[in-house]
Amino acid sequence: MKSIWFFDDVDLFKILCPHKFKSYKSNHDFNAYKKKDYIYFEEDTANKVYLIEKGKVKIGYFSESGEEVVKAILSKGELFGETAILGNFNRQEFAQSLDDKTSICPIGVDTMHSLMRESQTFSLKIYKIIGFKFKKLERRLQLLLFKDTKTRLLEFLDELYLDYGYNCEKTGDKIIQHPYTQKDIASLIGTSRPTLNILLNELQCENKLEFSRKEIKIRKK
Repeated sequence: MKSIWFFDDVDLFKILCPHKFKSYKSNHDFNAYKKKDYIYFEEDTANKVYLIEKGKVKIGYFSESGEEVVKAILSKGELFGETAILGNFNRQEFAQSLDDKTSICPIGVDTMHSLMRESQTFSLKIYKIIGFKFKKLERRLQLLLFKDTKTRLLEFLDELYLDYGYNCEKTGDKIIQHPYTQKDIASLIGTSRPTLNILLNELQCENKLEFSRKEIKIRKK
């Protein structure tokens, strides 16, 4: 199982894209986005789901004070906007491209429902994906409610390692090369950027980790 911040370690694009189905392939196009382009906004009509062919997409929303809150950063093969399948008529979040060459496979809700009716296996995969996402959101809420900020950070780093990390053979350290900014990480663990920076520096002084803009090294215990 992947971390609570991401979907299963599987390229959903290869499983779900309508290009796999002859009756839908001829009428199916891809959408291209540049960095910072929005795929949809909060309150937009929810009539499609999306698969990422390539690139990265940020999912989030804006708080009442106007502050951006990041829910997840998704990459190739991952699904988003899936609540449209369940009957949600409006978006409760925004989706924004993080790469200059992001390619998205949009699937109309009617098309998705048709594919689900035609294939029980396809339908079960969709419901499994949605159920798994709800479980991760529940787990994230539990972390935010019941664990202190430092513990949330350490658990997030452990899970980030599962998605973006590898072991250094020489030292045994865990190397994490990730797509997040400090602002993103702070938002995901429910704290402020200054507090996150204090905790990272504290852990670095304790020789537990080293960090730079896109890499975190967790020292071998």
